[in-house]
Amino acid sequence: MPTSLESASAGAELLDVVARLNRWVTRHTVWTLPVAQARVLSQIDEMQATRVSDLARAQHCSQPTMTSLVRRLQDQGLVARTPDPDDARAAWISLTDEGGQALADIRRARADIIESLIQRLTAADRQRLRGAQKALTSLLDAAYRQTPPQQEHPRS
Repeated sequence: MPTSLESASAGAELLDVVARLNRWVTRHTVWTLPVAQARVLSQIDEMQATRVSDLARAQHCSQPTMTSLVRRLQDQGLVARTPDPDDARAAWISLTDEGGQALADIRRARADIIESLIQRLTAADRQRLRGAQKALTSLLDAAYRQTPPQQEHPRS
């Protein structure tokens, strides 16, 4: 059984490798939007409809910075604002169809880059990678289960 030090080291190494791989793919992606805007689209997709304040918290930035980013995305037709019926000062932010397509295009470009790397691996390494992907998915599912739910957007 691994000691807590071995587990901490494994966790640190895992986070480092995933972050480095993500940065490598990010550097080699041809972006159709600024990276910050693409990250916000991805965050909105993950959170469904959300408020600017929740986006700012999730992206670790100030609310004015997020308001500016959301305004640019709205001006491009990538996100929509819906008034919050419970709070006249707030609005729900959601992806438009165009925003969903822009995000899908970016994700496809990033996936193509990582796929080109995966194809260079041996069959055995690709098989191990599939197993690791399943374990990482389980890890992420466990993380989401322990996180308190986000405020839900009222569905009509």
